Amino acid sequence: MILPIVAYGDPVLRKECMPIAKDYPELPKLIEDMYQTMYHSNGVGLAAPQVGLAIRLFVVDTEPFCENDDLSDAERDYLKGFKKAFINAKILKEEGEPWPFSEGCLSIPGISEDVLRKPTIVIEYQDEHFATHTETFSGLVARVIQHEYDHIEGILFTDHLSSFKKQLLKNKLNNISNGKVKVGYKMRFFETNKKRTR
Repeated sequence: MILPIVAYGDPVLRKECMPIAKDYPELPKLIEDMYQTMYHSNGVGLAAPQVGLAIRLFVVDTEPFCENDDLSDAERDYLKGFKKAFINAKILKEEGEPWPFSEGCLSIPGISEDVLRKPTIVIEYQDEHFATHTETFSGLVARVIQHEYDHIEGILFTDHLSSFKKQLLKNKLNNISNGKVKVGYKMRFFETNKKRTR
């Protein structure tokens, strides 16, 4: 089932999310719904807060990056096969010289900006079977994970921008939070006393 994506301005996007247990209700269905929602919206990652749930869960599939002509065959193969659900994730370490890359967000449509992130991370997480893993990721995979991890910490990619850049984007962000944006997927906009979907 394709879920509506929560738009910028909804308080759920600012919550530090709660861990979940193996018996979380209908977890396999939720994970599948999140993948389907992400694919329908042409995303490479989606976090639970973006579908209105303040839990430590996100999904990633980096195959769309394979279209980048600057990649080696090995990099392309790796990105093509990288599809994972991350439950109760905790980044243990970020290493290397920060590098810029243009990031966007399904909850903040129509805006993309260069964000500096370190190229390598060590992350501990549980998979959909609740097996625990500690792994190291680099490059574009690490960046997508960092972006989605930020979501479960209540952080948006725009938080990494300079004060000047944030000021320039203020009107666009206000328009998104007020529902004045056109997108090709379902979104849910927050209002003080009610929520609306379109």
